[in-house]
Amino acid sequence: MTYLDFEKPIEDLEKELVKLREVAVKSKVDVSSSISELEEKIKSKRREIYSSLTAWQRVQVSRHPERPYTLAYIEALAGNTFIELHGDRTVKDDKAMVGGFGEIDGQTVMFIGQQKGINTKMRQYRNFGMANPEGYRKALRLMKLAEKFNKPIITFIDTPGAYPGLEAEERGQGEAIARNILEMTGLKVPVICIIIGEGASGGALGIGVGDRVLMLENTWYSVISPESCSSILWRSWNFKEKAADALKLTATDMLENKLVDGIIPEPMGGAHQNPAETFQLVKTEILNHLSTLKSIPSEERIRQRIEKFCAMGVVHEMDSTN
Repeated sequence: MTYLDFEKPIEDLEKELVKLREVAVKSKVDVSSSISELEEKIKSKRREIYSSLTAWQRVQVSRHPERPYTLAYIEALAGNTFIELHGDRTVKDDKAMVGGFGEIDGQTVMFIGQQKGINTKMRQYRNFGMANPEGYRKALRLMKLAEKFNKPIITFIDTPGAYPGLEAEERGQGEAIARNILEMTGLKVPVICIIIGEGASGGALGIGVGDRVLMLENTWYSVISPESCSSILWRSWNFKEKAADALKLTATDMLENKLVDGIIPEPMGGAHQNPAETFQLVKTEILNHLSTLKSIPSEERIRQRIEKFCAMGVVHEMDSTN
């Protein structure tokens, strides 16, 4: 288990618990009451810490290396019914963007999402979840395929941003993301977007326009990461905590500002503490929203989707005479 810096008290208690269990095995002494007491202390301490996380601490939880990624969600929701589809039919198959058809409780849907990779080798293979233009074009191809067969679309957002390399810009990174945003506003099928980790910049928006945009409790969604914001404003990463607070990037902040439609709770301690429970919570939300969205005519869904995104933000008109 990997512990974050603010989880040090929990780590110390869990080390004590491991030692106590070892003593119980070696000495064959009944210490069950002490073990139960220590387990309760751990739960209490975890509850205490996670009930008052700062914005920066939630960013850290969203990046936890043991947190489940897109393919883990798809496997849990669709099992062996998932058929991954590859390629953008123009350049290549971007491994940072995955997608394909699968079934949730007998309903066929199109899954699309960014995949970071579960170890160093796989993270390099997946480009750390940073998609190139062909990744966003593959996503759009799959969305259009889902629309053709009248199947709902579920996107899982977890990216530190679109790949910023020179070759990505040369192949039209900005145009690919902008095209996805435009096309997603007019899709005739229900679209549910779920932020399961990091939701950074255009990399997230490229698959983030939907009838329902949901965030897991310990995720973030912003135009820029706290570190990058800090480096721009203060010329140093040392103010990342301050930047995280100022950006209002947590799920609670985003819901208050009407930029997302709901928050999916996580098990105490984050999604990585109990992935199975997290998957079930996500599945329940998907099925509930799909049931509602399917009852709305496609033209009305599109109208509501466009109005929702057009209503975001604040406009100040200046008097031209001043």
